[in-house]
Amino acid sequence: MPHAPEPDEDDFDAIARPQPVFHVEQALLGALLLDPHRLGDVTGIAADSFSTATHAAVFAAISTLPPPEPSEHAKNTTWLNQVLATGRERVRGLTASDLHAFIQVCPWPRHAAAYARMVEAEHARRRLQTAAERLVQTVHDASLPHPIQTVLAQADALTTVVDDIAARFPPRSNVLPRSPAPPPAIAPDRTEAVEEEQLLLATATAYPSDIESVQWLLPDDFTLPLHAGLWQCLTALARRREPVDPVTVLWEAQQRGLLDHGSDPREVLRLLAEPAGSVEHWGERALQRSLLATADYTGWRIEAYASDPANTPFQLVVGARRSLADIGAVRTRWQHATGMVPTPRPRPAPATRAGPPTTTAPHTARAARATR
Repeated sequence: MPHAPEPDEDDFDAIARPQPVFHVEQALLGALLLDPHRLGDVTGIAADSFSTATHAAVFAAISTLPPPEPSEHAKNTTWLNQVLATGRERVRGLTASDLHAFIQVCPWPRHAAAYARMVEAEHARRRLQTAAERLVQTVHDASLPHPIQTVLAQADALTTVVDDIAARFPPRSNVLPRSPAPPPAIAPDRTEAVEEEQLLLATATAYPSDIESVQWLLPDDFTLPLHAGLWQCLTALARRREPVDPVTVLWEAQQRGLLDHGSDPREVLRLLAEPAGSVEHWGERALQRSLLATADYTGWRIEAYASDPANTPFQLVVGARRSLADIGAVRTRWQHATGMVPTPRPRPAPATRAGPPTTTAPHTARAARATR
């Protein structure tokens, strides 16, 4: 009679298989356990660069203990025992079998630097993914007293992570990462946004002279295509110094084809005839929503890039910087709208490759001779 598994038995098929970096980390640790002097070839990583607590504990032990004499290390396990004891201070379950397994899976200890570079690349991907997740979470945090400032601070933190990765992995070319799958089709509640955009359009229709004060507002900042189109109609009429009222805006909308998709002219007239508040106030509200929506989409896109292990750090840098540029564009308009003076953020110097030595005299010396 076939054996029926008990409910509490381990379902080995459900256990996630280790990712390739898991095996890379084991190979690196095995190389360093076999040849501790190769630690000098390993750069760009620390204990927190590893994906498991056990791997991090072993690397921390190797990094802190003085390396043994090669001749002594070949004859006894004294140094390995020290690594085991030190590693157990961080992970109690670490065993001698773990160290033996690391050594067994290492193909070539002389490839330690290459293994370390792979570990660094995977750690960079995880860092980028975490920073992008924080940005998205901040956008959706309704408890923030100053959402724009907090979201922009998280965007700056994400940019810093991208710059750090770029310093270690300078983009070789403008090769974008693989396109992520579209986000889940969850219709957001836009009731408040729609109502405020209607008030903005109606108030701008009633006070067209105020449109010039919100030149930083673009059609893309609106949530509905009809509203974006009506804003284009208003700005066009104001720019041409033509009469602005609900009827002239409706006629401009017809000329632009905005009524071709079933929009009721009576609804448009009603929408434009109920002003309230000021154009600048509603414009800032629309721009704020646009900035938060842009930050949300940027964070989601970078997170999707970083979640794909097929994307290299070089590709992640290119894709992330292009996505962050969208936030930068809206941020600049927000600063113009609110009168905020941007604080220059220092950027790291671009990584350069060493070139051949030159015997050409310095530019200043040549300039001095030229003036004689």
